[in-house]
Amino acid sequence: MRFGWSIAGLVLAMMVFVGCSNDKASDTVAGIEIGNPALALTADFSVDYSEVEQGSLKKSVEKDEPVLLDSFSMNLSEVRSFSSYYTAVSINPTEGLPIWPEEDSPEALLPISFTEGSSVEEPFKTIDLEDEGFLKEIGVSFKPEGPSSVIRGRVLIDDEYVPFEYNLNGFQKMGLRYHFSQIERVSDSVANLSVVFHVRYWTRGIDFTKAEVSEDGTIYLDNENNIALWQKLNSSFVPSFRSLRYDYVDEQGKIVEDYVKDIWDGVIGSMSDNTITNGDFSAGLSGWIFFTQMRGEATASVIEEAGGDHILKVAVTNGGTRSYSVQLIQEDIALVAGKKYKCVFTIWSNVEGQITARIGAYDDYDTIGFQEHVMVGTSGKSVEIEFMPQESTPFARFELNLGNMERTFYIKHVKIYRLEK
Repeated sequence: MRFGWSIAGLVLAMMVFVGCSNDKASDTVAGIEIGNPALALTADFSVDYSEVEQGSLKKSVEKDEPVLLDSFSMNLSEVRSFSSYYTAVSINPTEGLPIWPEEDSPEALLPISFTEGSSVEEPFKTIDLEDEGFLKEIGVSFKPEGPSSVIRGRVLIDDEYVPFEYNLNGFQKMGLRYHFSQIERVSDSVANLSVVFHVRYWTRGIDFTKAEVSEDGTIYLDNENNIALWQKLNSSFVPSFRSLRYDYVDEQGKIVEDYVKDIWDGVIGSMSDNTITNGDFSAGLSGWIFFTQMRGEATASVIEEAGGDHILKVAVTNGGTRSYSVQLIQEDIALVAGKKYKCVFTIWSNVEGQITARIGAYDDYDTIGFQEHVMVGTSGKSVEIEFMPQESTPFARFELNLGNMERTFYIKHVKIYRLEK
């Protein structure tokens, strides 16, 4: 049985993906492309009683469920989108684009019940995401309804359900950021975000038999009653929404930020996994962004060798004014801070000269992996660069900057992989 409600009408008004001077990117996107036609984003809010399985959307209540929620509500305070851009924008990509509430009512709150079936459409009908990029994350922020906001439910103890009240005053506010892969593409015109609270994830390892039951027969969990159990439930409460990452401000004003570990582990993959998609170009330019700017002019095509290998050919007809006037880019490179990685690719050109290889952030463009000036010769050369990321991110951007002069490049066998656990 599923308990939940939906928000419909949150519209991502999609813009054609463009770069400066009418430059074009590849047809394949990194994330969810924001382009024509309009893409409506709906959201549903619910509780889930099933065991957590990565990628599972199953919601069910089993007979004799150990913990049942009877009422659970919070106030939705903000919705933001986070995207990468290849054209001038007026927003700060690091902070994201606020898409609800509207500017004229910044303090608006929308009551959300995770346990009662209801729906709302009207507040979101006028939302228009004026965006030009690749959607990386949707962020949703919540606040407790007040200082006495509680989750009411029942816990099974000795074959009998005992009522409980869990106080939410351990949190001033919280934010959830969902990876684009967690946003379901329902159709060509609709995407859906499921904000789901996983009850078993929240209560795993909690021994309610140790709880003190009050005279009225209720287990109270707050900063005065059953404090140890309350604190344990606090530590798992926000991660139980199963977003990629989260943040919250606790009752003392401390800011906590982290990834949900098993979801993060799934994003970063195993040691030795190639984090580059289509690094052999067997699927053409799928997964890649080919971009020109600042007077750069170039074309990209994939050719097949007699032995079956595929090579990307980049013909630069005008090198532009910067090395990054012509760029081959792949986004969404997941990196773990402090771990050793190796970047490997084979490259040659008809004209000897230098290029820049780089791994940076998609939002503030800082270098977070490496930046190396690589000398490219006229015969195939395997380039190997070991590096250690300065920060963890699911969205690093690998770049080969091929501008500055007229020449033709040949590139194959691109890999980025972790060398240690």
